[in-house]
Amino acid sequence: MSRSAAVTVDVHKVRTNTHAVVSALGGRGVVGVTKVTCGAPEVARAMLEGGAVGIADSRLENIARMRDAGLVTEFWSLRATVPELADDVVSLVDVSLESEIDTVHALDEAAARANTRHRFVAMVDLGDLREGMMPAELPAFLDAAAALEHVEVYGIGASLTCYGAIVPDADNLGELVALTRSAEARLGRRLHVSGGMSSSLDALVEGVLPDRVDSLRVGESILLGVSTVTREPILGLHTDAIVAAAPVIEAMRKPSRPRGTSAQDAFGGRPVFADRGERWRAICAIGRQDVDPDGITPFDPGVEVLGASSDHLVLDVDGLARPPQPGDVISFVPNYSATLRLFTSPYVEKRFVGA
Repeated sequence: MSRSAAVTVDVHKVRTNTHAVVSALGGRGVVGVTKVTCGAPEVARAMLEGGAVGIADSRLENIARMRDAGLVTEFWSLRATVPELADDVVSLVDVSLESEIDTVHALDEAAARANTRHRFVAMVDLGDLREGMMPAELPAFLDAAAALEHVEVYGIGASLTCYGAIVPDADNLGELVALTRSAEARLGRRLHVSGGMSSSLDALVEGVLPDRVDSLRVGESILLGVSTVTREPILGLHTDAIVAAAPVIEAMRKPSRPRGTSAQDAFGGRPVFADRGERWRAICAIGRQDVDPDGITPFDPGVEVLGASSDHLVLDVDGLARPPQPGDVISFVPNYSATLRLFTSPYVEKRFVGA
């Protein structure tokens, strides 16, 4: 029985998945990404225990929370900052990903005030059209950054698959390596190659991940055990390290097709229903405000997700051996979209087991 919806993380499986990814990469670094869990310190700790060389997140608030929890590691900021937050970045982050020279200037000034040096990865756009300067702009960017005293170009990096769904392959990863070598010749020193995110694990499996890639920023594959290119299991990882569950608040036999004049639903859609006769239906205490109903797979094949309103999840449970009772819990494996909402919702309890 359960009083509310919950998302449970098995940190042992997160640790095991991290170790498997680290081993598969054969000496390349893994920077564990915690953003989908809102920077949960328990998740970050499991990644570090599994062999991650650092932790990355998109939000400074999450990094501050992990530092406050006592985590000591190299922290990366995944989302380029605005100049107004440069002091916060310098105080909280060891390595940031940047593409705007005005922001780099602000970081330089903030680092000077803090009497330190800040490292950053220069991000280039290799076709995915999320963040990153166009490759032709990199030389001028490097020249301008190299003239500053309190920042250091730590490496060259790229993001692929997250926005434009562009797959890392021999061509775009080869371009990243070529750009890095050109930058190294320009700056006169070796640079770090940050070779993308979880999607670059597919390039590893296919044998096209360049040896020159020094590290990957990996979150989804460690946490959900799947390729972000195919959403199929990868590297033999656990695919149930994160589980969602919600209590049943109603279970009744009802028609499978609504009765009356049809209009828009609560989200502006016009749903279509097949008439399957009268069936057992259940409603769980969780909705679109908390989870993506299209992104959860019931553990029990006798359960089918029909849809959701803002705070009700509607299920067909006619395939269960017995109908559920109010308070019974139904569990699901969430995909990335669902996981993101589960951890962001203040109405979903966060649990950590398997330490």
